[in-house]
Amino acid sequence: MSRPVARRAKPVPLRTHWLVLTLLLICLSSMLLLNGYTHHMFGAEPDGAVAPIGSAAGVPRSIVKGGPVIDARPGQPRSVGPRARTIALTFDDGPDPVWTPKILAILRAQQVHATFFVVGTAVAEHPELARQIVAEGHQIAVHTFTHANLSAAPGWRRSLELRQSQLILAGATGVSTTLLRPPYSSEPSSLTDHDWAALQSARAAGYLTVLSSQDSEDWRRPGTDRVIANSMPRSQAGQVLLMHDAGGDRSETVEALARIIPRLKARGFRFATVSDAVGLPDPTRRTSGLERGRGLAVIWAMHISDAALKFLTWLLYAAGALSVLRAITTVVAARRHARKARLRGSSWGPPVTEPVSVIVPAYNESAGIEAAIRSLVASDHPLEVIVVDDGSTDGTADLVEALRIPGVRVIRQANAGKPVALNTGLRAARFELIVMVDGDTVFEPDAVRMLVQPFADPAVGAVSGNAKVGNRGGLLGRWQHIEYVIGFNLDRRLFDLAECMPTVPGAVGAFRRTALERIGGLSDVTLAEDTDLTMAMCRDGWLVVYEERAVAWTEAPASLGALWRQRYRWCYGTMQAMWKHRGAWVQRYQAGKLGRRGLTYLLLFQVLLPLLAPVVDVFSIYGLVFLDPVRVLVVWVAFLIIQLGMGLYAFRLDGERAGPLWTLPLQQFVYRQLMYLVVIQSAFTALTGTRLRWQRMERYGSLQAPAGTDGVA
Repeated sequence: MSRPVARRAKPVPLRTHWLVLTLLLICLSSMLLLNGYTHHMFGAEPDGAVAPIGSAAGVPRSIVKGGPVIDARPGQPRSVGPRARTIALTFDDGPDPVWTPKILAILRAQQVHATFFVVGTAVAEHPELARQIVAEGHQIAVHTFTHANLSAAPGWRRSLELRQSQLILAGATGVSTTLLRPPYSSEPSSLTDHDWAALQSARAAGYLTVLSSQDSEDWRRPGTDRVIANSMPRSQAGQVLLMHDAGGDRSETVEALARIIPRLKARGFRFATVSDAVGLPDPTRRTSGLERGRGLAVIWAMHISDAALKFLTWLLYAAGALSVLRAITTVVAARRHARKARLRGSSWGPPVTEPVSVIVPAYNESAGIEAAIRSLVASDHPLEVIVVDDGSTDGTADLVEALRIPGVRVIRQANAGKPVALNTGLRAARFELIVMVDGDTVFEPDAVRMLVQPFADPAVGAVSGNAKVGNRGGLLGRWQHIEYVIGFNLDRRLFDLAECMPTVPGAVGAFRRTALERIGGLSDVTLAEDTDLTMAMCRDGWLVVYEERAVAWTEAPASLGALWRQRYRWCYGTMQAMWKHRGAWVQRYQAGKLGRRGLTYLLLFQVLLPLLAPVVDVFSIYGLVFLDPVRVLVVWVAFLIIQLGMGLYAFRLDGERAGPLWTLPLQQFVYRQLMYLVVIQSAFTALTGTRLRWQRMERYGSLQAPAGTDGVA
């Protein structure tokens, strides 16, 4: 491997994007937490459906026997009921865009005022209905922020529920109130010790509690006639009547209300808000501009969180669709490719027996260069080996010369970069067929022979071999082994079938010298010189194919840091090459196949899909916390099964044992995140125009040449 000359970089700190990404992640997490709290942590049961549980010994008897409007002041509890022949209509759980306007229309027609106990999240969703309630002279009051059961809630949540409710009311209507009806409450006689503690906590925050003295039980949906019967007073005593304008189908409530009001008027009853019915001062007050501004901020934050969740949901669908599409596309293509290979057999045409020039660019490759050279000279195909030492400082050139292997030449040059080293080797090569090899790659004895057989077809300009991970011990090695087999080699079968191969890997690739010279050799304008070269050949009209039988073993990074640097260079370099060759999208013939097939595939599945991958993880955490964790796990397992199926098939095609696939579930929690972070950093680097310097791979010398390679093939 060679190191390019350092290039001038823009003064844009590369770490800036991590700060931006972290801030975005914090904002996104905050929005999802807000959305999850407001939409998925409140009670799903309607008021009245939760029976009181526990002792009532601590509830003062005067409260149990008293009226429905309660001042739970410690030491001085009081309660009061409506005046005789007075009905305080109360509606819980709204506002609702369907039922609240219909109820307001009936009240307007009957010239009756009522009290609406609203849920903060519903007000935030429909602030115009809350404003209409206030504007039409009705009383608006608190029914908590998320319809929480205050009796079962810890102190911090009680405080949060009441405080946020008031903020929402202030933002939506410009008023605040001191009236509260706790969700799941009933009549005073049903209070338990836990309920009483919640009422006292609310009183400490300045609230009067409004229970009910008559329940229409419309939440049961027993039928309109039954709702009417439940709403009729049994005496001349005043009542606080409990009804609902949200929380489900309230058609029975609407129909019943239109008949209840005229009947009760005919019996001499009058209608009033809660405060008027019991003779209390108006509990609402105008809020300050600061309070309303804070309330509006909360409302907008909730709207933004809802929009963010909808956006994430669509991105999740997109990620899922792309994942399934990629799985189907690659497996179907691989099956067709395997069938095509079987029909072709082992021959691409007349056997190619002409000698080959193998170019090995090397920069500080002393750890593995001997094994690479010995594996090449053990080839069963005639060849020469040209090692281009690109200014190594570890004695790489001296080591190769000391081997004194016939047919192996060493060319020394000042450090100029891998593309320059390859061009130097190309000029020194004696043969038409060129094989380019990394300094850490060990070839099988028949790899070179297999690699050049496709050149029997004069349309073929380059051939990609089958690179395999040699140091596959440990989790990191196994994960890279899985990626090479499932990701790289399965994709190459698809590219080969579609005639749009975007990359001949630097570890094992063969080229026609004529084709290389026609495009001007290798370019150093991208960091992925192999991808840039391959795309240039496709655009020049050459066919690039995949020969899976040409097997070479490469040394993969053995640490996360080394892996990050390698994949960052690969990914960023590929993006550079895609941008450089974007004109292929509108070209014809072989160039058009590269553009519309190859570049589109890379854009969808190697850029967009990894960029969407964090959405899957974030949404999975959101689902586990706020949604149905079983359903989330089922979806995750389903995707894992798809990947496992792809893996089993790919491993079978490549002749590999399936044992390493047991690490596939673990790969989803570390390796996959590392890979999509690489794409994110590469995308940010590309967008900001930052120039990335070559980052040299660490070599460990973990690969060995085949036995008996002292001679020359």
